[in-house]
Amino acid sequence: MRYFTALIILSFLFILSSNTHAVHECGSPHEQENSAEHEKHGCDDLVETDFFYGDSRGDSPELAGRGSYKVGVRTLELVNPNQPDVINYSTQKQNSLYDRQLTIEVWYPAKLNKGQRQITIYSDVLGHGSDNPDRPNLPFHFGGRAARNAVIAPAGSGYPLVIISHGYPGSRVMMTWLAENLASKGYVVVAIDHAESTHADAESISSTMVHRPRDITFVVNAMDDFNQKSTSFLFGRVNAELTALIGYSMGTYGTLSMAGVGASKLALGFPGDIAEHYLTSLQAGNPEFEATIDRRIKAMIAFSPFAPSGYWSQAGIKNLKVPSLFVVGDQDQTTGFSAAQWLFDNAVNSHRYLLVFKSAIHEVATNPAPPLANLYPREYAHYQEPAWDNRRLNNINQHFITAFLGKHLLGEDSQYSDYLNLSVVSNDSPRTDTEDSKYWKGFANWTAIGMELHQREANTTD
Repeated sequence: MRYFTALIILSFLFILSSNTHAVHECGSPHEQENSAEHEKHGCDDLVETDFFYGDSRGDSPELAGRGSYKVGVRTLELVNPNQPDVINYSTQKQNSLYDRQLTIEVWYPAKLNKGQRQITIYSDVLGHGSDNPDRPNLPFHFGGRAARNAVIAPAGSGYPLVIISHGYPGSRVMMTWLAENLASKGYVVVAIDHAESTHADAESISSTMVHRPRDITFVVNAMDDFNQKSTSFLFGRVNAELTALIGYSMGTYGTLSMAGVGASKLALGFPGDIAEHYLTSLQAGNPEFEATIDRRIKAMIAFSPFAPSGYWSQAGIKNLKVPSLFVVGDQDQTTGFSAAQWLFDNAVNSHRYLLVFKSAIHEVATNPAPPLANLYPREYAHYQEPAWDNRRLNNINQHFITAFLGKHLLGEDSQYSDYLNLSVVSNDSPRTDTEDSKYWKGFANWTAIGMELHQREANTTD
């Protein structure tokens, strides 16, 4: 019996060890992430032939693969001064301000020096805030396919800008599978750690409601400023006039607002404790809000979108006029499939798409769960989609996002339209080897299973 028990324990440890190696979870917390520090953090054995989040499976669709550029990555610390101090808000301190610290991760097309490896280490924590005994902060690390602090490649008129906004709670490195992929295709990609909304520091949802649109606006402006600043590594490399927003879960609240969707009157009391004091300025029809709509935003992608009943109004959603891609699982247990369906149906002035993963729940946009999460079921569920392999989901997302941004942000209609003009239900399409094939373009035979892609043109008369 003791031999049998020992065998089970050894088998379990072997599985954990194998998983750890597979996704490169390693080391201890660190500040600088470059090749010189790999050994310090137990990551000196990473090689470019290893598997990293975002790499293509054997059944990945055509556009999922990385582009022609090498990828660089840098971490920047920004300060947005004089922002509402929501956490300390009270009737006695309604107008308290503070300097808001924001950490961002920037991925970009890179020019590597001789011998420079396209490998970095990302750091994050499991958990839900800094003072939560039920979900404490547990550090973990994983490898990425990007060269830390590499020189940015020449850009001509500048690379289009993509902003990624995480869920609540989340982090700037929860979607490295997408950020690295897009950077390899000629985009500058910026993911924001929204302060008071990350795994490490999550506070009241009130802070998230107030700050998400402000954070995104500030970062877009910062990228535009860096493009014009001769001392910045981004000088002359960012075209903020071609900006796409990508949000996941609560991140879609900020991206929808930035894209012009005002909140309803019912939304003013949603967070409860701050009510109308801050959120009135985000209400549909408010001239103050209308004046903040950023015309640099040319496209929007919303994963598992935030749309509680009554939060957005029909009048507000009509202000969404940029091309939009909604991605959702039809069993979404958090924000609900009906929420995404409502947004898609009512965004009548947007050329829009709805990509549906059948039987999937909310987690259709995250990196796979880190091995450490296997020991904590609640944290595992925060990442892992139970009905789909996250690697498979992410490859499909890479494919459609490449086509969507290529068509609607870059204007390369002839190159990408056929990847988007598809029969609605993937399963209903014939095989590729038939004469009248209508199989989803870019998918190998028998691989376009379990999905729907709906498309609606923008209303040109409204």
